Amino acid sequence: MIPPQMSYRRLFIVFAVFALLASLSAACGGGNGSSPTPTTAVSTAAPSPTTAVTPTSAPASAALIKVGTTAKGAVLTDSAGFSLYTFDNDKTPGSSSCNGGCAATWPPATTTTAAAPSGITGASGAFSVITRDDGTKQIAYNGKPLYRYTPDKAPGDTTGDGVGNVWHLAKP
Repeated sequence: MIPPQMSYRRLFIVFAVFALLASLSAACGGGNGSSPTPTTAVSTAAPSPTTAVTPTSAPASAALIKVGTTAKGAVLTDSAGFSLYTFDNDKTPGSSSCNGGCAATWPPATTTTAAAPSGITGASGAFSVITRDDGTKQIAYNGKPLYRYTPDKAPGDTTGDGVGNVWHLAKP
């Protein structure tokens, strides 16, 4: 039963703040837990201006790495317009330090091939593929592994930029 002095609205706000803090805590924990990491696939079709990166939780045509425009300028996105990010704690070339709970909040952009995306219009840097601790292949840009941020709810959202002062938009 809710105390008479606390309205349902206040109770909802308290719950929402608690849920957000719990989510951010898990996202930046950097743990090496064994949570499954979402996977994506890169198309091996004929070269085009963009290279397909399809999340397993989305329809096959739902995602391509491309350059999109957000309120913070040009960023790497998937075809739905969702921003991609880099993680400052990825300090060792060729490896990702975001695993377990971190990867649940920051799903890596993974691929099923060793071929790096190419021909991305507007991206002047180099794409590569790294091997994660669990053996999956992750797409990197200028040597930095790429991630989505699950709290981004709409194309063009950039809510992950600056989280913990270690997450940044992937700029082309």
